[in-house]
Amino acid sequence: MSALTTRPSSPGASASGAEAVPVLLRLDRVTRVHGTGAGEVRALDDVSLEVGPGELVAVMGPSGSGKSTLLNLAGCLDTATDGTVVVGGVDVASLDARGRAALRRRHVGFVFQDFNLVPALTAAENVSLPRELDGVPVRTARAEATAALAAVGLDDLADRFPDDMSGGQRQRVAIARAIVGPRRLLLADEPTGALDSVTGEAVMRVLRERVDAGAAGLLVTHDARHAAWADRTVFLKDGRLVDTTGRRAEPADLLDDGDDTDAPR
Repeated sequence: MSALTTRPSSPGASASGAEAVPVLLRLDRVTRVHGTGAGEVRALDDVSLEVGPGELVAVMGPSGSGKSTLLNLAGCLDTATDGTVVVGGVDVASLDARGRAALRRRHVGFVFQDFNLVPALTAAENVSLPRELDGVPVRTARAEATAALAAVGLDDLADRFPDDMSGGQRQRVAIARAIVGPRRLLLADEPTGALDSVTGEAVMRVLRERVDAGAAGLLVTHDARHAAWADRTVFLKDGRLVDTTGRRAEPADLLDDGDDTDAPR
């Protein structure tokens, strides 16, 4: 498979007039089913989505709509029951568990709501850890970590431990860990849910700047204010993609305030 797929330069562009644009994430008619028989649950049902560099896509919908399943498939944490998932030009179904782990380490960065930092490691050590696990020499990995921390404005806190940081600082360390090295697909699962509104806006600004610098971003959120930072918003309901809009959507009929509960079983 080619290292790049293409997408139209605008939603209304025809295939014949499409500009060649690299697509870092492509889901083509993806379905994910958990369980069998009477216990079968279709967490995703025939979903197609593309995200290219410089593009931030927000994913919204009620709890159980399939948002977390979508992130897990995009991040190579799960595999589709049917359809095709392509990450960085690689068909995820062509890889075994070790290959998916390598693809995830090298191309995908996760930003979690609860940060998922290692308390016993400094900011720089947390950020460099995935690169070191991928076999990158410690000196190189630490240099990359320093650059990633500088990109989120925290290079002066490189030697500080997570417990000595504010929530916003910890989340920016998590973003630095997600963007360290060559990874260009950024997946964020409610990254501002544990933060106050001011800090949440600052975190969204960092995510937006990273995407504007060439990453592709997929943001799961319940907050229409944060979805407004995205280039477009897609809505999931009962595992199906039911709508797509531009910025500043306020899809009150598709939202609730609960936590997402659609993670793979």
